[in-house]
Amino acid sequence: MATGVAHRLARSGFRVCLTEIPEPLAVRREVSFCEAVFEGQKEVEGLMAKKAADKEEIMNLWAEDKIPVVVDPQGVIRKELHPQVLVNAILAKRNLNTKRNHAPLVIGLGPGFRVGRDCHLVVETNRGHRLGRVIEEGEAEANTGLPGEISGYTWERVLRAPATGKFQGKKEIGDRVEKGEVVAEVEGFSVAAKVSGVLRGILRSGLWVQEKMKVGDIDPRGVREHCFTISEKARAIGGGVLEAILMRYNRSRVSN
Repeated sequence: MATGVAHRLARSGFRVCLTEIPEPLAVRREVSFCEAVFEGQKEVEGLMAKKAADKEEIMNLWAEDKIPVVVDPQGVIRKELHPQVLVNAILAKRNLNTKRNHAPLVIGLGPGFRVGRDCHLVVETNRGHRLGRVIEEGEAEANTGLPGEISGYTWERVLRAPATGKFQGKKEIGDRVEKGEVVAEVEGFSVAAKVSGVLRGILRSGLWVQEKMKVGDIDPRGVREHCFTISEKARAIGGGVLEAILMRYNRSRVSN
C-alpha cells in the first residue's frame, strides 16, 4: 500500500521519502519499494527507490528523481526533513505513534485513525464501494479480519505461517500454484495453497515469522502480469492520498 501511495505522489511531482523497519515483511516484494532495504534499490513501474542513510543522501536522491528509503522505524528523520505531509501507511489496524503535530497535514490509512484525534484526514483502505475515499470526519471502516474478496475468495488466498520460526519459500512470485501444493515451510511445517492461482506475493526467505502471520498471497485470477504491477487497491488508496493533499492545500490557497 505504501508503495502505491509513494508511486502516485512521486509521479505527480511530490518529493517522497519512505521510512522502514530493518527487516521489512512485505509479501508483494516485486512491487514494494521496501526491497531497497535488502537490495540497495528497487524499481517499480519505472520509478527507482534507493536506500539512504541520512538527510544528505535523501537530498541527493531527490535531485536524481529517485525515492529515498530510510531504515527509521520511529520516523525520526521527519525532524530533519520537516515534511509538509506525513502519511502513516503502516496498516497496523491501529495508531502506533502518529500524532497530528508531526506535520501540517497528517493522513492515516485505514482503521485505527480518527480524524481530529490522530490525524487531519483518513483514507479508506477496505475493498468495496468506499475504497480510496477521503474521510474528513470520523474514521475508516472497522477491520473485518478478512482479506478483501477476489474472484469469490477471501481468507483462502492468503498464506499464513503454521508456526513461529525461520521462513523458507519454495516457489517464486509469478509461479502458478495448485490447491494443496506446498509453497513454503516454517521450521519443517508446510505452507500449502488453499486455492489455485498465481503466487502474487511471498515473504523473503530467511526471515523470522510469528505463527499465523501473513507470508504469502495467491491471486485466483491467474494473471501473471498482475504480480509485477501495483494493485488496483493500492493505486486507489494512492489516489485518495493525492486527493487529500490537493484538497487541503488548494482549499487553503483559495481561501487565502
